[in-house]
Amino acid sequence: MIEYSRRLFLQLSGVAVAGAALASPPGRDGSFALLRRQWRDVTAGARFDAAAEPYRTRLARLGAIADGHRKSMAPTGTSLWPGLKFPSFTETPARLLAMARAYVLPGTGLTGDARLAKAVAAGIDHYRRQVYAAGADPDGNWWNWQIGTPRKLLDAAVLIGPHLAAQQGRALRDAVDHFVPECRLDDYSGTSTGANRVDLCTVMLLRAILGSDPGKAELAASALSPVFRYVSEGDGIYRDGSFLQHTSVPYQGGYGVVLLSGLATLFAVLRGSPWEVTDPNRQVVLDMVERSFAPFVHDGFCMDLVSGRGIGREPYGDHRRGRAIAAAILLLGESASAAERARWQGMVRGWAARDTHRPMLSAAEGGDLGFHARLAAIMEDDALSASAEPTGHRLLAMSARAVHRRPGWCAGLSMASYRIGHYEHGNGENPRGWHTGSGMLYWWAEGHGDQYSDSFWPTVDPYRLPGTTVSTRRLADGAGEGWGATCPPGRWVGGATDGRYATVGQHLNGFQSTLEAFKSWVFLDDAVVCLGAGITSQDGVPVETVVDNRRTGALLTVDDEAGWAHLEGHGGYVLGDGALLHTLREERTGGSPAVTRSYVTLWLDHGVDPGSAGYVYLLLPGASLGETRARAADPGWARVLANTARQQGVRVPSLGITAVNFWDDGAVGGLSASAPSAVLVRERGDGTATLTVSDPRRDLNELTVTWDRPVAEVLRGHPLLVSAATGAKLTLVFGRLADRGGSSKTITVRLA
Repeated sequence: MIEYSRRLFLQLSGVAVAGAALASPPGRDGSFALLRRQWRDVTAGARFDAAAEPYRTRLARLGAIADGHRKSMAPTGTSLWPGLKFPSFTETPARLLAMARAYVLPGTGLTGDARLAKAVAAGIDHYRRQVYAAGADPDGNWWNWQIGTPRKLLDAAVLIGPHLAAQQGRALRDAVDHFVPECRLDDYSGTSTGANRVDLCTVMLLRAILGSDPGKAELAASALSPVFRYVSEGDGIYRDGSFLQHTSVPYQGGYGVVLLSGLATLFAVLRGSPWEVTDPNRQVVLDMVERSFAPFVHDGFCMDLVSGRGIGREPYGDHRRGRAIAAAILLLGESASAAERARWQGMVRGWAARDTHRPMLSAAEGGDLGFHARLAAIMEDDALSASAEPTGHRLLAMSARAVHRRPGWCAGLSMASYRIGHYEHGNGENPRGWHTGSGMLYWWAEGHGDQYSDSFWPTVDPYRLPGTTVSTRRLADGAGEGWGATCPPGRWVGGATDGRYATVGQHLNGFQSTLEAFKSWVFLDDAVVCLGAGITSQDGVPVETVVDNRRTGALLTVDDEAGWAHLEGHGGYVLGDGALLHTLREERTGGSPAVTRSYVTLWLDHGVDPGSAGYVYLLLPGASLGETRARAADPGWARVLANTARQQGVRVPSLGITAVNFWDDGAVGGLSASAPSAVLVRERGDGTATLTVSDPRRDLNELTVTWDRPVAEVLRGHPLLVSAATGAKLTLVFGRLADRGGSSKTITVRLA
């Protein structure tokens, strides 16, 4: 638990508070008038022509909805609208907010309508008296009482301004003070961290605006400072780009975008006020755009591997989350440097241009008007170029996630470790996500932007997620503890990357199972080499490795004798070690309302209670049938050096790649390591080579790596490189790697 006093917040935060201005009523009033205006513009929408489409239609529709809400409002002791029985935490406050926005926005037909504003005021006060009264028992989810409900009520109250009578405003402020006291922001711990802290600060700021309270405005701004600091455990932002919420859940696509959007909003609203956020550490948030969020957005959608329990909420939810990230980035850009803003705008324009399954601009018409206006502006800017999809590898070891991009395809890997849960369930959501952390390998070739979008989660077989190795024992819905507390004991989870290629591994302990396995992936230009070893189980049921499970009805061609398979329009698979590939084509139905989707599943059966099973196969995203057949006919293209529970290694001569995951100390293919580690060697063809190492377990005080290759000199070292001996072989000694979050260290040498 981290404790921050109000005084320390001010010392650390850089929040500019002008004492003389706060003491002066005219200055104070002017500052809060600025905040009200900027809150309205940033959150309700501005910078668009209300007479132009699509805004004219959207605004007219909002007006019609608000008018309907006003006419149907019928306050009773149990509801504000018929059919919405209290507490109605979501819908009733949302209706009041929609009415308030219709009051302040142009073109609604109700702009400035005093009767509408008074109806909003009456509705707020009625809801406050019946549900959200100071002293009421906060039954149920804390979030409803401290974030969700007060934010909407305060937002609506701020928008209607003087139409909320003094007594009504005072009673609402008292209620908020009861459920969200200032001490809620004293400790950066529990449910007051990360995205929740940003939301609580937003509630505090709205409370300050409603009461023109400079002390609460000061607190709302200063209490953001702990969010801006890198963390090494628990919730928050990590140096490698990871973002966790609920302690053990990678969450850029959920709480992460809430944090980013919330901070973008607060930066914009507070700009130019006495409470503008000037903490220099806010740069950490700006850096998150390209370090934490962009790696997981592909052609406009946000990959499900960083979206926690929210993955199955709705079809195409990944595209909605991508739009939310884009909206936050464009708004945050207004508080960033010109260079950052230009890069981000080009990046978002590229996402929008490539998202053909749910075109971003047209989809934005039904959401945030401000986002649509910002997006339309950059799409129409002839001076701004759309950024291409980047290439390269990003390994975020602290969240057990990896993303690999090459021209024409992209892959994402989701793993579980002693600090990252197998899956998250909660509030009845994601009850069958049990195996999403068992090495699930998502991948997209060209035209596959809806592969996991179109009702994948309610219809896929949850025991056969692509890339996973699993025990087939049946599990209960919502098995295990909720909110991501499903961490296995395995520590060796991570790998080494030079930024283009990578070797990644997972010491897998099955979810609620005796299953144990050692899984490795070597990410290359046109393939992923997949290895499994030491697969054991005593569950009394078969164990399977799911080579793939594609939502498609495409033609599948299998050549068992030659050891390959090809899925038309998707890619190819090459099997090693004479493995027998099992296949299934089926129609699966699920969801509410029920939908049916086609699947092609490919898997390897390791039998009941295997003692030490293994596998080798190549995934070839986007490969044609001919390319798949040719790769299968060239077994020397990727040479397996080792595939045991001690080491797994691969050499790809044509790329100069040697990749070894050392589960224990040992020697493989000319490489040796004194302790568990990941080592990636790339001979570049110009007389130089790079050696990249990491400590996935994050517990080494020293590591010695030897390469049995003549080396003339070390061209580029690393601060943790203690010594290097060249000559007939290369010996590298690294110092304490344990504190480096499993990150990769690359050494460049000149070959002899």
